[in-house]
Amino acid sequence: MSDLHVGAHDDPILGRALAQIVAIVEPELIVATGDLTNRGRADQHTTAAALLRGLGPPVVAVPGNHDIPYTAPARAASPWRLFEREWGTTEPVHDGPGVHVVGINSVRPWRHQSGGISDEALARAERRLAEAAPGALRVVCLHHQLIGAPWRTRKRPVARRTHVLGRLVDAGAELIVSGHIHQAAVSERREFEAGAAGGAVVAVAPGIGRPRPSRRGEARGALAYLVEDDRLVVETHIWDGDGFKRIASRAFARG
Repeated sequence: MSDLHVGAHDDPILGRALAQIVAIVEPELIVATGDLTNRGRADQHTTAAALLRGLGPPVVAVPGNHDIPYTAPARAASPWRLFEREWGTTEPVHDGPGVHVVGINSVRPWRHQSGGISDEALARAERRLAEAAPGALRVVCLHHQLIGAPWRTRKRPVARRTHVLGRLVDAGAELIVSGHIHQAAVSERREFEAGAAGGAVVAVAPGIGRPRPSRRGEARGALAYLVEDDRLVVETHIWDGDGFKRIASRAFARG
């Protein structure tokens, strides 16, 4: 799930929505790909962390561009302090039964929307992916998208995305998940990059929160990943105002 935007005017539905999707999917792990808060304030971070941890399963969370202070000087001087107060790190690692998740911080405090990943951060992710147990699904999570939105958006993908994607897949990533654009998108790398040596599923979760309710083309929902020995199934669940409905399911061969 992604883009809760806790603190926006419509956040009273968040608790009900989050509890319902967890009851439907019964996940072993929750991955939250940023913009947990709307303005990066301390009270919003506290509320967002309590909402996610109160759901039951373990949570892996990475920051989004809304999770850092909105104004200077804190935005430049201590952008990660409040996020790390709740989550400990902006680059988490989860090593669980059958799944190994590596978080990357794609937020650049000097940019309001666009994200980027340094080669040093990519090298850390590569080392952490190499620590996965044999057969475990190797997952990378970040906030900024690597594939385009199915509907119009002005939000740019992560900088150098071809370079970033190639490095992560070469390091063994099988699934790369993100958010940011409030629209679901799921694709296999070889569906859009001709001649790619390795395949991986690249997915973008729609937002749970909707800070701009009048903006058309921004869905509300979450993605569920069912991991099997030989395939990965991706389900799209969309909130229709009263509850979640599963509207799509795609299966991808692993390896």
